[in-house]
Amino acid sequence: MDRQKMLGSAPVGKLLLKFSIPAIVGMLVNALYNTIDRIYIGRKVGELGIAGITIGFPIMIIIMAFGMLIGIGATSLISIKLGEDKKDEAEKILGNGTFLLIIIALIVSALGLIFLNPLLKLFGASETVLPYSKAYLQIILAGSVFQTIGFGMNNFIRAEGNPKIAMFTMLIGAVLNIILDPIFIFVFDMGVRGAAIATILSQAVAAIWVLSYFFGGRSTLDIHISNFKLELPVVGKILAIGSAPFLMQVASSGITALLNNNLQTYGGDTAIAAFGIINSITMFILMPIFGINQGAQPIIGYNYGAKQYDRVKSALKLAILAATSITVTGYVATRLFPKQLISLFGKGDMNLVNMATEGITIFLFMLPIIGFQIVSSNYFQAVGKPKHAMFLSLSRQVLFLIPAILIIPRFLGLKGVWMAAPVADSLSSLVTGVWIMLEIRKLNNDHNEINNFKPIIEQE
Repeated sequence: MDRQKMLGSAPVGKLLLKFSIPAIVGMLVNALYNTIDRIYIGRKVGELGIAGITIGFPIMIIIMAFGMLIGIGATSLISIKLGEDKKDEAEKILGNGTFLLIIIALIVSALGLIFLNPLLKLFGASETVLPYSKAYLQIILAGSVFQTIGFGMNNFIRAEGNPKIAMFTMLIGAVLNIILDPIFIFVFDMGVRGAAIATILSQAVAAIWVLSYFFGGRSTLDIHISNFKLELPVVGKILAIGSAPFLMQVASSGITALLNNNLQTYGGDTAIAAFGIINSITMFILMPIFGINQGAQPIIGYNYGAKQYDRVKSALKLAILAATSITVTGYVATRLFPKQLISLFGKGDMNLVNMATEGITIFLFMLPIIGFQIVSSNYFQAVGKPKHAMFLSLSRQVLFLIPAILIIPRFLGLKGVWMAAPVADSLSSLVTGVWIMLEIRKLNNDHNEINNFKPIIEQE
């Protein structure tokens, strides 16, 4: 069966498994190698090494944000155009998206290297931690073009209905990084620089793999150099749809910086290292949900474009159920084994372990409902409604989390920093629930109108 036609006719449950499992595997491995990075650095360098990477994390989020801006924005459009059976327009979007990824990656890399020192200080780096952050980020920024191309274009592979190849892209980079990490960190005794070199080399190989897929004749959609000529209407649509995940990531970067500064104020470098550990564990839990989003996106986008609204609703419902089962499992694990999870990182510093244990218990208190919020926000992105997606994506980050971070710690100190997250999770999920109910009602009305219109056509 043709890859695209399959999106509109195969059973939705089987499709979601087919598309999501490869993405989930890739995301899990991706989360694993980021986690292993911090485990290795914690055991080799210690608390300051983990704190150094944590301080630099907002910059890494911004690099990923630009990959999402173009990659996810173009992917949604490609899926919709394929659903409308407009292959030429899909290829034009593919060409414009590829060229934009390259240009933006080079600009971000150059600006990041030029302003690295003031950025790291802005993000909460103390004089003790700054050398570790700088050593790591200089290498990451120098090779960020590989991450942007590999991550961004991997979405295009998924959009044309080839999730296994997309999974291999992530597996190649992640497995290679897991192999190279101990070599550069321990064997070559390069510490945080070794971790950064291993990461960049792995991302370079993944980027080459993605490019070889499109230029090697294996893809359904072709990259034509003529489509590298940027067209403002196409670029505008890509940026409009991609702006929701982009702004969410930029907001996440700013919030991480705000968190780092508050953690420095109320708990010092140890609190920042504790947050780095908590963040690694959290991302390991949430990455599979991003994989579900990636798997659901082409299914929802294609069927929305084809006006098969029952299939759209089925895909959304199954994605929410799958995401919620993951967050509930993660919640149980962090309740039952918090110290064991925290102790995987570091050299046995009990002050760090105790601080991180208290932090993760509070920080992830509302974890079970986060899966619903993430999947529901992604739905609006998949159907080409960027304003809705942007509002819901930013509701947690901007509307609720920032005020919580600024207000609660003034009364509760470090515990207040940890409490900001569950407060924001609760409020944003409530808002998302209202919006998704209204959208489902609209889909039901559209579905009924189509069914009422069919008999009229058949009579004619």
